[in-house]
Amino acid sequence: MFLVTGATGSLGRRIVRQLREANLPVRAFVRLFSRYNELEDRGAEIFIGDLKQDKDIAKACQGVDYIISAHGSGNDTQALDYRANIELIDQALANGVKHFVYISVLGVERNYSDAPVFKAKREVEKYLINSGLSYTILRPSGFANNLLPLAERFKDTGIYLLIGDPQHRSSIVSTDDLARIAIASVSTEGAKNQIFAVGGPDILNREDIPRIFAHLFSQDPIIINPPLFVFDGLRTGLGLFNPQLQRSLGTLRTLLAHEFYCTPDEINRLETVYNFKLESLESFLRRYLG
Repeated sequence: MFLVTGATGSLGRRIVRQLREANLPVRAFVRLFSRYNELEDRGAEIFIGDLKQDKDIAKACQGVDYIISAHGSGNDTQALDYRANIELIDQALANGVKHFVYISVLGVERNYSDAPVFKAKREVEKYLINSGLSYTILRPSGFANNLLPLAERFKDTGIYLLIGDPQHRSSIVSTDDLARIAIASVSTEGAKNQIFAVGGPDILNREDIPRIFAHLFSQDPIIINPPLFVFDGLRTGLGLFNPQLQRSLGTLRTLLAHEFYCTPDEINRLETVYNFKLESLESFLRRYLG
């Protein structure tokens, strides 16, 4: 039995789908108000709970062999990105879980002081490594599915908003590939007690993304490229009314200000260990957008 947290998110939903397509048992940890009917229809066991409640985590972990932590933080990094994962690890130990797969983030080891999600994920990584559990830590770059609404908007308007340096490099990963890797980690010997950078097969400049859109939809892009200080000014202004929002935007600011890409060696290692070729961003977009 697999336990998947964040089961209705973009990654978690794909993990549950792939597990059920392989006829593997999965318990999907969901919130009451989330849309989980599709997962139930696929045969997943639905566990309605709150990751902020230790008793819910303890109950969800009973009788499971593998845990894939794929939930995001929402608006509470301390409770969800950090404390909930620590409790999941403790319950995995208490319940004899065979393998724990943790979805971290590329660049987590760089000690970005203004990015609470990065800080929380790095501390969870350390705790997991020292826990004694069998684990795999996956550090993905940007998720390809996050570009689908931007592509749809581009299709209608031809406009692409690109904040910051257009030359910054990225390695956007097919979210379907990431789900496949997360599942395979529990049974792949070379993935045991390892950390992997996970990205797509191509190193892209940020300005390459609207060019891919232009190629897909056969229209010239209109790129709007405000400098990063415009975002900083907006963030500061919002902070006058909502300091919590200003702090939470630190992670987004970090993502906009820095490069997040996998080296060819890192991609080669990933493809070798998991024994399949990673999908390009353009291929992913074509599959979903036609």
